[in-house]
Amino acid sequence: MATLEDWTLWLHIAAGAIAVLAGVVALGTTKGGRRHRRVGRLFVYSMGVVVITVVGLAAIAPTRRRVVLTLVAIFSGYFAFSGYRVLARKRPTTDAAAPDRIATGTVFVACLGLALWGLRQYIAGTTFGIVMVVFGAIGVVFTVLDAREFRRDGATEWRVTHLQRMIAAFIATVSAVSAVNLTPVIGIAAWLWPTAVGAPLIAYWSATVESR
Repeated sequence: MATLEDWTLWLHIAAGAIAVLAGVVALGTTKGGRRHRRVGRLFVYSMGVVVITVVGLAAIAPTRRRVVLTLVAIFSGYFAFSGYRVLARKRPTTDAAAPDRIATGTVFVACLGLALWGLRQYIAGTTFGIVMVVFGAIGVVFTVLDAREFRRDGATEWRVTHLQRMIAAFIATVSAVSAVNLTPVIGIAAWLWPTAVGAPLIAYWSATVESR
């Protein structure tokens, strides 16, 4: 008989698969179009389910791997949340709401903790600490950037911010899927290759959008 943990895991896997597929479709559709908006919402909602279910799995059986995956899920879920919320702040008269600031502060603390934990693991001789430091550092940088954006007029920068956050969320989701399935084959590279491939693409697309 299936347990609560089994049902939570299946829901987590299903939501992750939907998020990956929705992310692929969103990247391939006309930006701003009806299909893009609908698929984008599906991606954000799926990421919400991913975060909730992975937290549930960590609460049921708090292994180190699940705790790390939880922090990574929070990290990727925040990117999706941030990328979605920036659309509501693209008008000059609209300021960041309390949920934006709370989410940014919470994820900053979580990512800082992840980076410091990873540094401690690496010093102790655990190579996986590198992965934790990389993801934690990326999260810290982006949350600091978001906090700075709260003080600025978002009317001109929202396109770049939306692009960066949504693609970063997609990359983090692919990283988690890759880690679960490919770590036994290629080790910590399973966690890092999506970032190595995706980061230059984010930089290129951001520069393209800014030049328009």
